[in-house]
Amino acid sequence: MTLLTSTADVIRVLTEHKTIAVIGFHRDTVKPAHYVPEYMHRQGYSVIPVNPSLAARGESFFGQKAVSTLAEIATPVDVVEVFRRSDKVHDHLADILAMNPLPKVVWLQLGIRDDATAQELAAHGIDVIQDRCMLADHRALL
Repeated sequence: MTLLTSTADVIRVLTEHKTIAVIGFHRDTVKPAHYVPEYMHRQGYSVIPVNPSLAARGESFFGQKAVSTLAEIATPVDVVEVFRRSDKVHDHLADILAMNPLPKVVWLQLGIRDDATAQELAAHGIDVIQDRCMLADHRALL
């Protein structure tokens, strides 16, 4: 697997993968970590919020209960979308690699880049998209 950069690769990810776990999901509707996943849900994607504080309060969004870690997700996840600062991405590597089955893609949202972690994910057969907005790409390409 590899680091995906082409428009064709992004279109493939958006059309073939419909279950998204969102690390760093936010309850504030004006933050990208809320309105981007909300948009994807409205487009027919299954969105699973990953946020320990929201999970601790038992909150649900888009018909899915928030979870603290990826390990708590019982269904296969196609894409792990990350809304964390670049210097925090590596903190989630072990959680991502512990998923069974592994996700097909890890998508680092616009402004987020961690080349070392991306290489490690790719070495485990996971495609990686970095520094792109899923909402903007979906609107522009589909």
